[in-house]
Amino acid sequence: MELSVENINTFYGLSHILFDVSLHVNQGEVVVLLGRNGAGKTTTMLSIMGLNPPKTGTITYKREDITGLAPFKVARAGIGFVPEDRRIFPDITVLGNLDVGRKTSKSKNNKWTLDRIYQLFPVLKDFSNRHGGTLSGGEQQMLTIARSLMGNPDFLLLDEPSEGLAPLIVKVLGEFIEVIKKEGMTVLLSEQNTKFALKHADRAYIVDNGSIKYEGSIAELEQNDEIKKRYLAV
Repeated sequence: MELSVENINTFYGLSHILFDVSLHVNQGEVVVLLGRNGAGKTTTMLSIMGLNPPKTGTITYKREDITGLAPFKVARAGIGFVPEDRRIFPDITVLGNLDVGRKTSKSKNNKWTLDRIYQLFPVLKDFSNRHGGTLSGGEQQMLTIARSLMGNPDFLLLDEPSEGLAPLIVKVLGEFIEVIKKEGMTVLLSEQNTKFALKHADRAYIVDNGSIKYEGSIAELEQNDEIKKRYLAV
């Protein structure tokens, strides 16, 4: 098991947001965390990354306890994070943004080179000397993903990657997920776009009001109209 989250409880100040959330992701899987806006998906991601650590419960990555570690230590362990709000550096170039993320992996396969990034997202090569703040929303999302890949992670957290993007860019992101899936990268994906998520994931969890309400394969979820209607408005 690559990642194990066991009974975490996370707060914002005095507000209790996650209630005994448990999930696991096996090596090479793409697992999606589904739910409505405000359900707790992003908080789960932030808890894993140490940006808003849980007060109770444990998070284990590759059999090591990473609960509450500083975010840079979680990243050093091999977890890349693509945040919902992108957080690019608007006043430096695309190439500069990519250089910020550059890191050699602990693993033997340091395959995410600049050339490989440009092959995957050609628009970033075309705009390499542009400031990040001049890019469109979809281009910024590609840059955020590329910056994370420059750290050569073994595990990728993608928080709402398709939110607010044009269908063509969503298609590009789906193709990207399929590429890294074939290469064996492990992914935990948070999404409100159910159709997009079910197309590219292996298993799904549904979170609602800070609790896990469903766990199963994509095929099982596709057949469960009651669950989809109750929690996903599908």
